[in-house]
Amino acid sequence: MTDLLIGAYPWIKAFHVIAVIAWMAGIFYLPRLFVYHAENDVPEALFLTMERRLLKAIINPAMIATWIFGLLLVATPGAVDWGQIWPWTKAISVLAMTGFHGWLSARRKDFERGDNKLTGRTYRIMNEVPTLLMIVIVLSVIVRF
Repeated sequence: MTDLLIGAYPWIKAFHVIAVIAWMAGIFYLPRLFVYHAENDVPEALFLTMERRLLKAIINPAMIATWIFGLLLVATPGAVDWGQIWPWTKAISVLAMTGFHGWLSARRKDFERGDNKLTGRTYRIMNEVPTLLMIVIVLSVIVRF
């Protein structure tokens, strides 16, 4: 298994990056949909459909793929030195991003039940959370601080 992971490392890393890009695209877009949904009088069914499809068809599968390929990278011998700080800052930030994903899922369900209590302004502010987490993750991996 070790030799297989080492040999597949570039492929695993490539698929991890692809999954992360898809996950982040959805994570950036869904709160913007919530802003428009909360602030506009347009057919609610349209927003509910867009939000559900984005979450179920793109964001959820991309997050799952990100985690699978990320864990395979961690399992690859020599890929991560847990004695350094950067893997810990990345891991904590990825857990926070996953928590944000869960928060978005809960807000979508609020809209679906007609129970949204948050304003467009709140969703605009929350839309900055994944940006900040992404910055920490990228700097952790590239600069290795």
